[in-house]
Amino acid sequence: MSDAGLSARVATPRRSIFETLELDVRLLGMLMAFAAVAVVFTIWTGGTFVSPRNVFNIAVQTVPVAIMACGMVFVIVARNIDLSVGSMLAMCSAIMAMSQTHWLPSVFGTEYGNPAILLATVLIGLAAGTAMGSITGWLVGYQRIPSFIVTLGGLFVWRNVNWFTTNGQSVSLTDPNLLMFGGTEGVLGAPASWSLGIAASTLAVWAIVASRRNKQSHGFTVKPVWAETVMAGLIVGVILLFVGWLSRYPIPEAKLKRLFAASGQTMPEGYTAMHGLPISVLILILVAVAMTLIARKSRLGRYIFAAGGNPDAAELSGINTRLLTVKIFALMGFLCGLAALIAQARLQSHGNDIGMLEELRVIAAAVIGGTALAGGIGTIYGAVLGALIMQSLQSGMAMVGVDTPFQNIVVGLVLIIAVWVDILYRKRLGLSK
Repeated sequence: MSDAGLSARVATPRRSIFETLELDVRLLGMLMAFAAVAVVFTIWTGGTFVSPRNVFNIAVQTVPVAIMACGMVFVIVARNIDLSVGSMLAMCSAIMAMSQTHWLPSVFGTEYGNPAILLATVLIGLAAGTAMGSITGWLVGYQRIPSFIVTLGGLFVWRNVNWFTTNGQSVSLTDPNLLMFGGTEGVLGAPASWSLGIAASTLAVWAIVASRRNKQSHGFTVKPVWAETVMAGLIVGVILLFVGWLSRYPIPEAKLKRLFAASGQTMPEGYTAMHGLPISVLILILVAVAMTLIARKSRLGRYIFAAGGNPDAAELSGINTRLLTVKIFALMGFLCGLAALIAQARLQSHGNDIGMLEELRVIAAAVIGGTALAGGIGTIYGAVLGALIMQSLQSGMAMVGVDTPFQNIVVGLVLIIAVWVDILYRKRLGLSK
């Protein structure tokens, strides 16, 4: 062999399959942890854990925490914290419940259940969440009060203002238009779910191909074709498996008869229908995609990560970090309002304890998902996966009869381990001492 050939082999070290696929090490670790949780509880429950019904329930229960965790990523990346998200969820839920059942019907003189009232209710709830978040952002950004103190105060303030808003009473919600946001009452059905799954798979493949061509046009190094094909296959496989699995969950016969009766029809003999994708899960997917685009493609996202990486340098470069803080917390408040809509629709009522301790679960989801408490590092998909891992753990433990206190102990230990792993990972990369 010539010297040139030998030097070429020495200069080009062999890369592992994971390096070639350019998989995030922490994401890979989370996926392995999620797979381990699924395998353990599947064996423990005799396969019930991965039944279509339980997967459906886990997905629906994950949505409110995952939506708020998407906003918490931006908050933590910018070196802040928000301990008030659970209380803001409760406050938004109280406002929407009272708006729909008491305030708006008396103002407009229309009956409860009017779609116009629901639309106004949703807009009021989202606006209230955005306003509460903006107040927090103003106090943190412009008044320089530590976010820990402001949001700790907000935790107590909004939780108790929520109590006064409903006079301490639970509010029952029966509007079918609202309940569609909750899960079982709002599903696409199998045919529409398959159509959407195929469309999403096609879009994912197109995005991979378009990204590859864009890199090539600018002279950047791209993955081997086989690596791109493997990644596309994995993504398409996950999408279609998820859609197909939920499309195997049948709607109970009694519920089908009730739906037919409500429309003045008689259910045909032997008629069956499947749940398919819940509307709430679709909302989470849209939120995750939108937040990912904001993080990666928008000026706001670049500013957030720049400010989190080095606040002083970001301010010296001309970034208005005070206004940026207001925008981050306002977005967090908006997502709390959206999560409140989905949470109360799933529970079919507003109770004073709604959102209790959700702030801890949201922070835990973001941190477990790889968001660094030191700021500057975090991903939206990681936060969603963190929320899914936590909900899977809790659901699995509940199925095998583990007491609630011990469930919380396990979640707390998982959070500590996640932060410890993040510290070790950052030290290995030389990002912290």
